[in-house]
Amino acid sequence: MTAQSVLIWGAFSLYTAATFAAFGYLFTKDHRASRAMLTLLGIGLLLHAAAFAAHVAAFWAYPENRFFLPLTSFFGALSYMSLALAAAFFVVEGRNRLGILGAFVLPFAAGALGLAVIFANPESAPLAEPLRSYWLNFHPMLLMTAYAAFANAAGVSIALLIQERQIKSRKPNELCYRLPPLDELDALNGKIIAWAYPVLLIGLAMGFVWSYIDWGTFWTNDPKIKVALVTAAIYGWFVEQRYVAGRRGRRAVYVSLLGFASVLFTFFGAEVLSGRHSYMVGPR
Repeated sequence: MTAQSVLIWGAFSLYTAATFAAFGYLFTKDHRASRAMLTLLGIGLLLHAAAFAAHVAAFWAYPENRFFLPLTSFFGALSYMSLALAAAFFVVEGRNRLGILGAFVLPFAAGALGLAVIFANPESAPLAEPLRSYWLNFHPMLLMTAYAAFANAAGVSIALLIQERQIKSRKPNELCYRLPPLDELDALNGKIIAWAYPVLLIGLAMGFVWSYIDWGTFWTNDPKIKVALVTAAIYGWFVEQRYVAGRRGRRAVYVSLLGFASVLFTFFGAEVLSGRHSYMVGPR
């Protein structure tokens, strides 16, 4: 087993343990579980960052790959997205100390990394000629960073819907008193999406510019591009509803969750339809 394998499996184990600690805090509100979650997640992030650095080093062993990020394989994309998702939650948790939201967010980070280590091929391969562009270090990285932030927002949205249902229930259980207030969850959901949406738009714009530079056209008839634009439109709708029309609560949350469903289809579902943008055409 290589050092990269040891590090990535260690990160996956710690993310999973942090997820269980988060659920422990959800059901017990024992602050030791919350502290354990943050500690396990922090150590997992360090191991994951080291594993990603090792993957970059192996990727750069091919001279034609030098100075490009390994985001063109299914393994590299999933690993980076999980790293960005966990890092985003670590920052959000560090600033807000909500603790209980880990149960709604960390399963996404552990799940994405689990898919990478169990089902994807970590082996590197030489980049195809069209991919040897500095745009490779920005276009997919920005999109996956935005997707990771949207996953955090989806976790907050789920928590908000559960809290709303608890409040409206005639017999709310103790979970109602452990989750943050609705206004706090709603504000956090809006802030995350308001930050991530420009990142998504910049990432998409860079993809169109790259397409024009390499193929002489901004548009290619690729299903993954169409689905990505649908995702951008949904989150644009959320921003308009939340910050222009001033609508909050359940309707905005449903738009947020619809956007994340579109993110999942963009990343996974469109794989079977896409050619140029498919991670599955190369090493998985």
